[in-house]
Amino acid sequence: MAIYAIWNNKGGVGKSYLTFQLASEYARQNPSKKVLVVDLCPQANSSSMLLGGMIAGEQKLTEIHTSQPRRTISGYIEDRIRSPYMSPSSGAGYITQVSLHNNRVPSNLYLVVGDEQLEIQASRVTSATFPGPQDAWRIVHLWIRDLITDIQASWNNEDSCVFIDCNPSFSIYTELALTSADRLLIPFSADGSSKRAVKAVLSLVYGVRRHLGDPQSDFYLESIRYRMAFPDIYMYIGNRLTQMNSSSASAFKTVVNEIGDEIWGVWQSSPQEFCIHPNGSPTPSSKKAFKAMFQYEVNDANTASVVSGALGIPIASLTAGPKRVAGRSVTVNQSQLDKQVPNITQLVKDIE
Repeated sequence: MAIYAIWNNKGGVGKSYLTFQLASEYARQNPSKKVLVVDLCPQANSSSMLLGGMIAGEQKLTEIHTSQPRRTISGYIEDRIRSPYMSPSSGAGYITQVSLHNNRVPSNLYLVVGDEQLEIQASRVTSATFPGPQDAWRIVHLWIRDLITDIQASWNNEDSCVFIDCNPSFSIYTELALTSADRLLIPFSADGSSKRAVKAVLSLVYGVRRHLGDPQSDFYLESIRYRMAFPDIYMYIGNRLTQMNSSSASAFKTVVNEIGDEIWGVWQSSPQEFCIHPNGSPTPSSKKAFKAMFQYEVNDANTASVVSGALGIPIASLTAGPKRVAGRSVTVNQSQLDKQVPNITQLVKDIE
């Protein structure tokens, strides 16, 4: 079982869209595996897309959020707040088989539904890290790992893959996600703010100082103290990149290369922070080989990208032609699908 956290310390880079596409396509390509999405973002956007999109998905979210017991990530967190230092082993009660609500996704795809109540619970989760046993911080930071372990046990430890959609800010839930994950996927957009955000990821999680003498995050220091593993960097993904003409393509490439150089620098000093892909390729010995293994770009499919998320139809299953979105007819062109579908299918082939 591999557990992937999808995170960048910046909103608007398409984390939730990427989670929706990767999980759906991974489930399609691997029908013998169970695939789980844990939605740890309070906005619950990936849950909305998985459950049917902008209209149907939001209706399903409302139904799930108003049902009792609350079978969402917030319901599980409430269990853990009541029993912070001893797992109630209740995680299996919080999974939803997505295809029961959205028949456009494979039947082997499951979800721990996102919930805006996470924001209200955040201070109580943080409070649990201070009282209690000496290693309270470590125990609380393993809550999501416990959740996944419970679910995996309910599946008789069958082969599976987990994707965690993270909160963009470095919140307590981001910390819990990163502690539970084996590997990290870093989505970014081709702009200067994404470069700063990638620097923040490297600093907050891996202790890479931007300037000599800069303080390091409590998460990094406490993880070192308790000898907790950091997720290995698996891939950094330029997400929904727009390349309209040779001029803009050149500008995007420049920014993408700048971000790549930042991560290449970490590889040079700390290669142990990366996961060599299990595809038979040797450990990269050059910058070119490094980028070939760890850098990936997903083109924007424009209208097709919007329709895919709005209707909860994975991009690889979306067909060209007119679609009804919020009561309006929108046309998806095959040329739009051709921009992104090969990117997503190949990206998933590179995920174990």
